[in-house]
Amino acid sequence: MGKLAATVAMIVGLVAATAVTVDRATAIGAPSVAKPGAPAPVFGAPDIAGKTVNLGDYAGKIVILEWTNDGCPFVGKHYNSGNMQALQRRYTGEGDVWLTVASSAPGEQGYVTPAEAKADLARWQAAPTDYLLDPNGLIGRLYDARATPTMVVIDRDGRVAYMGAIDDTPSTRLADVKTAKNYPSRRSTRSPPASRSLSPPPAPTAARSSTRERDRGAAGSSDSRPRR
Repeated sequence: MGKLAATVAMIVGLVAATAVTVDRATAIGAPSVAKPGAPAPVFGAPDIAGKTVNLGDYAGKIVILEWTNDGCPFVGKHYNSGNMQALQRRYTGEGDVWLTVASSAPGEQGYVTPAEAKADLARWQAAPTDYLLDPNGLIGRLYDARATPTMVVIDRDGRVAYMGAIDDTPSTRLADVKTAKNYPSRRSTRSPPASRSLSPPPAPTAARSSTRERDRGAAGSSDSRPRR
């Protein structure tokens, strides 16, 4: 009976550990904050189907990260105008990977359950490669995503090619999408020559909607900076 009890306890522990891996995002390797031109921090995170997705699974591919918040009027502008969906289809059609990320905590604006995220995708007719849930804010802190929509482009070599605003017009007017300069689409997402600067253009932040205020660091991370 003692051996049986120990075996049952081990199985329960393994099941619990598995549940943790799909419940929240985790950093893979030493946590570091993303910077243009530097290797992209690697992470694992649950998607809305309950599967754990690792950034390393897409090695050799261009990856676009899009931070979303279904209560943010700036996000709404890009989805209600069809701009975000058009970008998603354009890049995934070229073989790139587009990962939508929700980093809002339970009880805060933008937090979604898997069912709510699926409903958003259906309502918007969105077309990302996958939708990742980051309720503990780990991925958001790794990529310094303080507002939505924040965009990150990772090149084929696994380096950050761009991180910042989606365009140069931080308004909620749908008509502005037609005249705005879209930063990620205007920048080459193919691996640039080593001598080329990867610094992003200045990104307006004053009018962008904050994803949320955080004053705690990521689990297992030394990053405990207050979120502004």
